[in-house]
Amino acid sequence: MGATVYLIPSMLHEEGMQSIPSYITGIVKQCQAFFVENERTARRFLKILAKEIIIDNYEWFKMDINEGATDSFRKKIKEEKVIGIISEAGCPGIADPGQQLVAIAHEMNVEVKPLVGPNSILLALMASGMNGQQFRFAGYLPIREHERNKSIKDLETDSVKNNSTQIFIETPYRNNQMIEALCKNCNPATKLCVAVDLTGQNEWIKTKTIAEWQKNKPDIHKRPAIFLLYREK
Repeated sequence: MGATVYLIPSMLHEEGMQSIPSYITGIVKQCQAFFVENERTARRFLKILAKEIIIDNYEWFKMDINEGATDSFRKKIKEEKVIGIISEAGCPGIADPGQQLVAIAHEMNVEVKPLVGPNSILLALMASGMNGQQFRFAGYLPIREHERNKSIKDLETDSVKNNSTQIFIETPYRNNQMIEALCKNCNPATKLCVAVDLTGQNEWIKTKTIAEWQKNKPDIHKRPAIFLLYREK
């Protein structure tokens, strides 16, 4: 039958189990080996998914390219195993590890099956009211203040030039600093969408101008968030 690689979505928020389609459980039960970003989190996710799953029946590999994961992945493909890839949150390969293993699967002519699940980038974009036809995901911005400020200004410039929504993320404990930096460096007319706790019970998504955010800055310290920036010409 040959090996198959499934890209398995996981929860964005610990309260977001309802966002995982029911058919995922059946796919997980078919898998024989998992390549994961965090084994402890992935094991916990599977137990939440279905209590009857026997976690130790699977082979587990950490998705760390520097620790021989690629060799193990190639080996499991040659053994014609059914492989699942699970990242820490959301969809493997989209702002999460996994793309290197998927590239190997294609090189070895193995079937890759992406499964439907929550993705913070698309959920936030859908709800932002910003341009959904032209957008760019910039990942994490630099930590150092000078470099971060320059990146913010570059994103704003690119948004104007290309009529493009700019999407980026930050480590939760630096969210408030990011809000401050955006309010300081962006044009007052630029729109900023902040999406917090996506799929969780306390989820909120708000799009306002920078001028409006400056008057009422939210406290989102240590809460998962995603930011979208858009400036019309």
